[in-house]
Amino acid sequence: MLRKLLTAAAFAAAALPLQAQEATMKIGFGTMNDIQHQWASWYKEALEARSNKRIAVNLFPRGQLGTIASHIEGLQLGTVEVFTTPADFFAGMDPRFGTFSIPLLFKDPAHAEKVLLDPAMNKEILALGADKGIQIVSVYTFAPAHYFGKQPIRKLDDFKGKKLRVNATAAERAKMRQFGASAVPMDLAEVVPGIQQGVIDGTMSATAVYVNLKFMDIGKVLTEVNDTMIVSVGAVSRAWLDKLPADLRAMVIEEGMKLQPRINPQSRVMDEAMVKRWREAGGEFIKLPDADQQRVRQLLSGVGEEVTKDNPSANAFYKRLVATGQKY
Repeated sequence: MLRKLLTAAAFAAAALPLQAQEATMKIGFGTMNDIQHQWASWYKEALEARSNKRIAVNLFPRGQLGTIASHIEGLQLGTVEVFTTPADFFAGMDPRFGTFSIPLLFKDPAHAEKVLLDPAMNKEILALGADKGIQIVSVYTFAPAHYFGKQPIRKLDDFKGKKLRVNATAAERAKMRQFGASAVPMDLAEVVPGIQQGVIDGTMSATAVYVNLKFMDIGKVLTEVNDTMIVSVGAVSRAWLDKLPADLRAMVIEEGMKLQPRINPQSRVMDEAMVKRWREAGGEFIKLPDADQQRVRQLLSGVGEEVTKDNPSANAFYKRLVATGQKY
């Protein structure tokens, strides 16, 4: 009798409709304990809650899934489901991603937030990379970029002859040329040893990077020039996305988009906290002399047109960013 009941139960179970297959999402990023980490954490919470854990999300900070280049390759292949990083690193895929690092594009973080979340502009940003196998679901400010030198940069002439790590966009290289410095593209994990070994003289990054990677062990001075805003994106693999059931696919995109008005203001809160931590640890922020600061604006005012003029798509996108910025 028991055997008959078990057999009947097995047939009944086989006759039930199959449940949607659970999906696993790996979110990779090169930093930790910063706004990118916060974005990944909030994205995980939102997706697991809305999908009733049909999507299981795991976070991999500090480049645990590999280099930036391998993350991007993984996105295109579908082996890395999500990567959040400064938009700069996708410039090799599409030069329009590199326009966010054009100096003097944004007045300050609040202004950048308004531009990025402008409905028309935001729609265009989220469509970047669609033909390259990625789906942008969020764009947000990371923080203003500051300069760090093993020998402190206290005036504009201190840039001359220096080798500074950048994120490899044409705009950053052009900026370094204007300052008389050399731009050296380098993976984030290599920066601290690169400075210690004399491969590079310094770098350009957000305060959170300097705090979390313990740059205080090398030097204590950060130079504020307020010329560039670091803008990050949350990118999802289209190869992976296309394998999801339609309802989960919609959740992945919608929850990323919904995070934008929440994560952007939080970036300012977290940056202020990092500035406080740097100072409490004995660090210093300095500004260039007024005459040098004016000279910076003169030197950098033409960079945007210079680096986009030979690419009609990037040039048009840059001009739309500028026009949107003029609205706010």
